[in-house]
Amino acid sequence: MANTKSDALFQLIRSMSKSEKRHFKLFASAYGDTENMKFVRLFDLIDKQREFDEEKILRKEPRLKPEQFSNLKAHLYGQIMQSLRQLHANKDIDMTIRGLIDNAQILYNKCLYIQCEKMLRKAKKMAIQSENLSLLLDILKWEKNILTQTIKTGSHRRVNKIIAETDKTNAQISHINAFSNLIAKLNAFYQNMGFIKNQKDFDKVHKYFFQYLPETSEEELGFDEKMYFYNAYVGYYFFIQDFDQALAYANKWVGLFDAQPDMMPARLEMYIKGVNSLLIAQWRLLSYEHFVETQERLNLLANQKGTYLTDNIRLILFKYSYTHEINRRFMLGDFAGGVEMIENMGTDIDAFIEKMDNHYRIIFYYKISCLYFGNSQFHDAIRWLNKIINLKDVDLREDIHSFARIMNLISHYEIGNTDLIEYYIKSLYHFLLKKEDLHQYQKSILLFLKALTRYPDASQLLSEFGKLRERLVPLTKTTYEKRAFIYFDMISWLDSKLDETGRTVQEIIREKAARRIGAQYPPELKP
Repeated sequence: MANTKSDALFQLIRSMSKSEKRHFKLFASAYGDTENMKFVRLFDLIDKQREFDEEKILRKEPRLKPEQFSNLKAHLYGQIMQSLRQLHANKDIDMTIRGLIDNAQILYNKCLYIQCEKMLRKAKKMAIQSENLSLLLDILKWEKNILTQTIKTGSHRRVNKIIAETDKTNAQISHINAFSNLIAKLNAFYQNMGFIKNQKDFDKVHKYFFQYLPETSEEELGFDEKMYFYNAYVGYYFFIQDFDQALAYANKWVGLFDAQPDMMPARLEMYIKGVNSLLIAQWRLLSYEHFVETQERLNLLANQKGTYLTDNIRLILFKYSYTHEINRRFMLGDFAGGVEMIENMGTDIDAFIEKMDNHYRIIFYYKISCLYFGNSQFHDAIRWLNKIINLKDVDLREDIHSFARIMNLISHYEIGNTDLIEYYIKSLYHFLLKKEDLHQYQKSILLFLKALTRYPDASQLLSEFGKLRERLVPLTKTTYEKRAFIYFDMISWLDSKLDETGRTVQEIIREKAARRIGAQYPPELKP
């Protein structure tokens, strides 16, 4: 079995593009000694494997000795990293600035203080232009070191200037750290329980947010400070389901980059996250026209000339693009189109899901389940719902675990598995009690499903559907109950059961969407 070091080396090589592999070969060929040729040979052998197999490599290349293998792997890993750093240095301004600081340190150690100072000036100019505060602080440290080694006219004035710059930079970094810590804590809360579900949750989140939010003047903040400030507020308002305020701060976040587009290359990931937040707010508010405009902005990024996209950025773009296309289908009621999109992905969807974190994976499973349910493909909906239900970590997004179990019950009802419903009702009831998530929505669903197990006749069944609808409609406007309707439109499903013309849930949701969206609704989807 491969050890951790072998896994890391194998994954690194597998992640390399053709151009990166080609550059590595050129980089390695500059060192023509026997040892370097060994690690190049090891690189080739690993590159050809689908799974790392150390014994097979040693059999195939006798020059690689088992006792040297561990050191050789470590050496190869280090050489690959050097090659990648060299290849990508000019594409990333942060790496360029770090390289200049490293050069300045070398010159300083060689007592070439004037050359060191020139190198730092160049690095400082770039750090100020890109507002890279952490690197600017490092540069200021080296400037202070040089002052102790050189005596010039006006040194006292220069010392005061550097100290003032250092104090200002430290204050800005302190703000950013406070905002980012707040974002991380809110995200941890959200991943655990999802949206707030009662006044107690609201009080806890509200108190924590404003207790640890630094007292600042928004107008006096720098670019990065504002970016994290807006990010924190977006996260807070999403959490408490105030989507109008979330939209306002998401617009401010994206607007920062619109006003200063030169800041985008060094902060591309944060820009994309801002656009993602804007799309989420527009989706929640059912602002279809603006949503489509913002979606186009996101899609253009993947093909924008002159923009360097790392593998990480490509994955984020891929993830957000598919997620928001699913959300667009929800807004239109186009479940058939959403299902077709998912099925056209084929095996790519497995590779895509594998790269997701567990939190995003749960959301994605649930969204796909909703697509299949909306398209009346209940067996497929159950298949995806089971991926959530069978997860061991039920503390991650407790709300989705709850809603997934409810949809699973309804799906079994739809395909006629009435003999299983009573078992699933008991299972769901115990789950909700244990998680303290038994609210009015869940209670209403459980009462309804219990009634179904009594096998009522057609008229009784319609009566039960009507009663449930009457109980649920007021909840769609209740602060802590409306979260249940975010992904799954239970009201429209009930309408489809009560409809005398036999319309499907998809047809009913499409009709509602067409009325809401108006002229912007795609004509080919109109009922």
